[in-house]
Amino acid sequence: MRKALSAVLLFSLITGLIGCSTGGSSDKSASGGDAAPASTASAGESKDPVKLRIAWWGGQSRHDYTLKVIEMYEKQHPNVTIEPEYAPFDDYWKKLAPQAVAGGLPDIIQMDISYLSQYASRNQLADLKPFTDSGTLNVADVSENALKGGEVDGKLVAMNLGVNALQTTFDVETMKKNGIDIPSKDWTWDDMGKLGEQAKAKGFQIGGFAYHHEVFFPYYLRTIGQKMYSDDGKTIGYADDQAFIDYFTRYQQWYDKGYILSLDKEAQKKGVAEEDEIVLGHSISGIGWSNQFLAVANLVKDRPLELNPMPGPGTKEGLFLKPSMYFSIAESSKQKEEAAKFISFFINDIEANKLIKGERGVPVSSKVKDALKPILTENEAKIFDYVTWAESNSSPADPPNPIGSVEVEKLLRDLSEKILFKKIPIDQAAAEFRKEANAILARSQK
Repeated sequence: MRKALSAVLLFSLITGLIGCSTGGSSDKSASGGDAAPASTASAGESKDPVKLRIAWWGGQSRHDYTLKVIEMYEKQHPNVTIEPEYAPFDDYWKKLAPQAVAGGLPDIIQMDISYLSQYASRNQLADLKPFTDSGTLNVADVSENALKGGEVDGKLVAMNLGVNALQTTFDVETMKKNGIDIPSKDWTWDDMGKLGEQAKAKGFQIGGFAYHHEVFFPYYLRTIGQKMYSDDGKTIGYADDQAFIDYFTRYQQWYDKGYILSLDKEAQKKGVAEEDEIVLGHSISGIGWSNQFLAVANLVKDRPLELNPMPGPGTKEGLFLKPSMYFSIAESSKQKEEAAKFISFFINDIEANKLIKGERGVPVSSKVKDALKPILTENEAKIFDYVTWAESNSSPADPPNPIGSVEVEKLLRDLSEKILFKKIPIDQAAAEFRKEANAILARSQK
């Protein structure tokens, strides 16, 4: 999952995850019921014309409801015009990079944890603390832990929009019809291999694993007591290359046996939920962030999908609650306060969140989360329930990825392709990854 997960479905109630990755929730607006005051405007607020640009990545469903939220905000603030810019995950970052260089970033930027340190270190993201202190960005109902997920070097440079946890999606009805065993919550990597064997025998695959090593390899490392990066972010964090060898040996075996999607087919995907292999009926499972479940599950109208934990052993150590994504304000913005007001509306307004429905992660506002529970669809409730389970069955998250991590992730992706195409032995790839990744991280610190 990502371009399901990706840049595997690119996807990226609840992530994130990462993701990495798309989105979409129900586009249906649930109106009525008790709601917080809709407008964030104050009595003495300036009515001078304001124009804001906002950028995000995702699939069509995310675009649709975000545009509705923008329209809702503009109706309540007639002096504000908001120009949207959106794209699939990979295209989004390709577009954002030259804007950053030219000093032309949108006022409000949807930000991912993989890029957070990079943009923050270049002073391209504004410190949101003055706006939280003044109440312009209302975080009264947001936990300290949720806020800390957006901090870099002591500055609050990103507002967490929701929390995610990694999960496995199962097409349980298709599995039952074909006599494929449904794993328990405490399943293992060996069980996943057996699942792939059973699926292949029935003409299916197990999806969501290709291309997303920047997510799944760090998860695997956490399950064995290791981590991707050192505490200071200057080197790779795991001590022994055997971890890399074990991980990619298993992955290559699955690939060679046809359990997962081929690289040539994966390369054709745009990272939207409509292209997910479960939706297309080719796969009985996928792996992604919990919020990515919704877009896929809503597209599969004729059978229910279910969330399950990631394989282990060490699942509790591997799992963590991840900021699904953030909103940041560009340091170059001339309308920082107005941008902060919109972000406050986005995370706190209950009517707006009846449209959002936690698609960008389980809401960080406790009041919003409580208000949404009675109106959740079946698929949305599954995500809330899974994240609630993960809160008690996970470990603290690692710090935001260090500067240079995006380049390290590309190196990992390139080496994974060489491994699968048999252009490099796995042990040689492990040594090359360590050497080149350490060089990238050291260079990025200067």
